[in-house]
Amino acid sequence: MTTQIEPTAGRSPVSEQSDPREIVAWTLERFANQRMILSTSFGMEGCALIDMYARCGRPLTVIYIDTGFFFPETYALRDRMIERYPGITFINAGTPLTPQEQADRYGDALWKSNPDLCCELRKVRPMAEVMRNVDVWITGLRRSQSPTRANLRVVDWDWKFQVLKVSPLANWDRRQVWEYVQNHAVPYNTLHEKGYPTIGCTHCTKPVPGSRIGDYTRAGRWADTGKTECGLHGAGI
Repeated sequence: MTTQIEPTAGRSPVSEQSDPREIVAWTLERFANQRMILSTSFGMEGCALIDMYARCGRPLTVIYIDTGFFFPETYALRDRMIERYPGITFINAGTPLTPQEQADRYGDALWKSNPDLCCELRKVRPMAEVMRNVDVWITGLRRSQSPTRANLRVVDWDWKFQVLKVSPLANWDRRQVWEYVQNHAVPYNTLHEKGYPTIGCTHCTKPVPGSRIGDYTRAGRWADTGKTECGLHGAGI
């Protein structure tokens, strides 16, 4: 059964199967008077989504959580995105807890001894602070990214942060994202060319042998730990 999402006056409704660009345009109209942000870790999906919003010519705030453990390539991409999209406001909402302060309080290499706590400190808690002042959260999540995201809805209520969550790319696969990036010359992380399908912190992300730039797998994240999610999106995504 197709879920119909309530439209604004003058615009046709969007559904779970709608093109992401239709959903993007719908969010800008439907939530024009709401506090809306897009979050990204500067993966390929996030960059494509930022480009879609920028093409609508409306103001948008993009939040990123700098964990203090970004790859140099990720910082370089951030700078390229800021230069490429002057109409988008990019805000670093990362924790003030420095890596050294974390080591002093919790021990060295917390990402090894307790990766869930490391993500909680460096990603989840900072995002919780952001969400105190947000009504609508735009994400680059897709259903085909992992089994835990298979039931992702385009529009849903996020119980973890108590905000409305919209995932315009939910119905796309990585091939479609990569085609969009190529067709619109969207900047992307050069690590994708070096076998990194998805990119997080330096300590917890590895290249996946045989992975090509248009492929997607989470096998390189928290390898050999059984961990698949940082915790931002909760058990139900």
